[in-house]
Amino acid sequence: HHEKYAETFPEFDVEFDNYGHTREETNVELTQAFVRELDDGGYIYEKEIEVAWDPEEDQPLPDRYVEGTCPYCGEHARGDECDEGCGRHLEPGEIENPTSVITGNPAEYRTREHEFLRLSEFQDYLGEFIDRLGGTANAKNQPREWIEGELQDWCITRDLDWGIEYPDEEDLVLYVWVDAPIEYVASTKQYSKRVDADGYDWEEVWQDEGEIVHVIGRDIIQHHTVFWPAVLHGVGYNEPRSVMASGFVNLDGKGFSTSRNRAVWADDYLDEGFDTDLYRYYVTTGTGFQQDVDFSWERFAERVNGELVGTLGNFCYRSLLFAHRNYDGTPDSEVSAEIEERIEDAIEDFGDGVDGYSVRAIGQVPVELAQFGNEYIQGHEPWKLDDPERGAVIRDCVQLVKAIAVLAEPTLPSTAERLWSQLGESGSVHDATLDAALDAPTASFDAPEELFDKIEDERVAELNERLNAQIAAASEDDADDIADEDGSDDAAEPAVDLPALADERIGFESFQDLDIRVGEIELAEGIEGADDLARLEVDLGVETRQVVAGIKQLHDLEELPGTRVVVLANIEKNELFGVESNGMVLAAGEDADLLTTHADSVPGTKIR
Repeated sequence: HHEKYAETFPEFDVEFDNYGHTREETNVELTQAFVRELDDGGYIYEKEIEVAWDPEEDQPLPDRYVEGTCPYCGEHARGDECDEGCGRHLEPGEIENPTSVITGNPAEYRTREHEFLRLSEFQDYLGEFIDRLGGTANAKNQPREWIEGELQDWCITRDLDWGIEYPDEEDLVLYVWVDAPIEYVASTKQYSKRVDADGYDWEEVWQDEGEIVHVIGRDIIQHHTVFWPAVLHGVGYNEPRSVMASGFVNLDGKGFSTSRNRAVWADDYLDEGFDTDLYRYYVTTGTGFQQDVDFSWERFAERVNGELVGTLGNFCYRSLLFAHRNYDGTPDSEVSAEIEERIEDAIEDFGDGVDGYSVRAIGQVPVELAQFGNEYIQGHEPWKLDDPERGAVIRDCVQLVKAIAVLAEPTLPSTAERLWSQLGESGSVHDATLDAALDAPTASFDAPEELFDKIEDERVAELNERLNAQIAAASEDDADDIADEDGSDDAAEPAVDLPALADERIGFESFQDLDIRVGEIELAEGIEGADDLARLEVDLGVETRQVVAGIKQLHDLEELPGTRVVVLANIEKNELFGVESNGMVLAAGEDADLLTTHADSVPGTKIR
C-alpha cells in the first residue's frame, strides 16, 4: 500500500521526514544487533511452548493466522491480541478454541522451542518508567495494571517463512513487535545519514540527550510502554519521554470497517472537491486526543459551517475586505495594547497545547481568536466611525488576521498559506515563527477571497445517500457470502444465552416509583483495591451525584467523561470499598454496555 499512501498523504498536507520499512538493511542489522546484545546480557532464553497448528496444512499458525477466544475476557481474539475485548497482548498458546484462518478448521497445539525475553527481569525498572512517563493518561494507566501484576516473559520468535531471522536460527524469525519499533531507530539513522550527522545525529537522539515521543493508536499501548522500553533499557538506549495514545475515528457512532466498505475513503473525499483542511480540522479538534472522533456528514457540515465558515472565515474576510476597500491594505496606525495582549494570550494557549500534547487545543486557538475578532469588530462598529478611530479598529483586525494565519498553520495549513498570501506577506507561513503573529502586517494587499464555502443541506443529503448505498451494497455481499457458506438463508441463532423473561409482574405504580434520569459522566476513576469498580461523578441536571459502577475492566475510564448514561436516581445509597454510591448506572449484558439516549436529552431528563 506504500504507493497509495505516498500519493494520498501529501494531498492532506501530511509530510514525513523519512520513510522506511522493517525489511530494509538498516533495520535488519540494528534488530539483530539488539537481539545479540540482549542475549549477551542474559535477557534471552529458550523454552518449549505450545503453538497453534493447522493439521490439514501441517503448518504452524502464528499470530493473525489463528483466531479463537480470549482466555482473559472471553471475547473473540486474533492470534496475538484480544482486539474485540480487553485489548491484551496474547502469547502463543494462550488463545482458546483456536481456529485456522487458512482453512477455517479447528487448530491443535503442538510443542515447539522458541526464544523468550526475560521481561520479568525488567519489572522494577518498568514500574519506575511508568511513574515518570509523560503523555496521555491511558498510556500510563493501562500498562500500570500489567506491570504491577506478575509480568510474564515475552516470546520473541515465530514460526514463519517471512520476517527478520533470529540470529543463527534458520527456522525462526523475530516477532514483528520486536523489529517494528526498532525501525524507529533505523529510520532516525537513515534520516541522519541523509541530512548529515552534524545537523542531526541519530546517536544523540537514542543514546544521549534525545527526547523521544511516540504518537500511537490506543490499541498498541502495551507494545510501546512495556515491551519496547524494556528492550531499549536492555541495550542501553534512551527510553521514551512521552507516549500519546489516540482514539479512533468512528462513522455515525460505529467503527470504520474497510472490509465492509463502512468508510469515507480519501479518494472519494477528494473527488467531492472538499478542502483537505476541513477534514484535518474536524478530526484534530473534534474531541480529546484519547477519545474517539465520530464522523458524520451532518456533524461535518455543522462544524465547517459554524466554526470555519461562520467564525474564522467570516472574520478574516470581512476584516481584509474592509481594510482593502478603505485603505488598500493595513491602515497606518499602531496596534492597540488590548489586541497585542490578546494575541500574546493566544500564543501562550498555543504553547500550552504543544507542551500538553493537546492537538485539539492547538486547533481551537485560531478559531477562538477569530471569535474574539468578530465580537471586537461588532462591538466597535467601524462602519459608523471616522478616521483615525475607524483606522485604529481595522488595524487591530488585520493584526488579528495575521495572528490567525500563523496559529492556524498546524491544523489548517493550506488555509493559513492562502491567508498569508492574501495579507501580502512574503515567503511561506510554514516558515513563520510564532513571534510573526505580533509583527506588523504588510502595508498593502489585494482584495481578499472567501476562505471556505458553506456546505448546503442538499449536499449533505446527497453524501449520506451515497454512503448508505455503499454500506448497504457491502452488507448484501456479506449476507450472500454467509448464506453460501451456511447453505441456508435461515437467520443465525443468538450468540448468547438469553435469560427467560420474568413471570412476576409489577404494577404501573411500582414503575412510576422508579426515578430514572438521563445523566452525563463528568469524571471517571478507579477505586483503589477494587478490580472492577469505578467512581463516577454524574451530572443529573439538578445536582451531581457520586456513583460506583462495576465497569472498570470493561471501559476505558479516560474516555467516559461526556458520555450520556441512564441512571436510577432513587435507589438506596450503598457503600463499596469505602466509597458511597448515590445512584445506579444502567448497563446491558456482561460487557456492561452503557445505556444512553439517541436524541439530545439534557442531563436530568426523566425517563418514562
